[in-house]
Amino acid sequence: MLIQVAYEDEKYDYVKDFMLDKLIETGAISKFRRSSGWVRVGVDPIRKRTTRSKAMEPVSRSEAETRSETEIRSESYTGIERRAANA
Repeated sequence: MLIQVAYEDEKYDYVKDFMLDKLIETGAISKFRRSSGWVRVGVDPIRKRTTRSKAMEPVSRSEAETRSETEIRSESYTGIERRAANA
């Protein structure tokens, strides 16, 4: 979705919605347009997006290895063992 924004130098543009947070954080824009009208950054209330959950963040290789070892150890024992087809 495209959102109309006004930069600090009063030039107007359309940006993709995922870019809006970064533009607000960096102070690059002075306002953006909602369906209800213009929102002035620093003046009007702006809802912040929630941060990504830990599950969505990249995991280092050592963390991934530790996590999988822990998961393997915590699996419950069912009492059934797999045997080779020839056994």
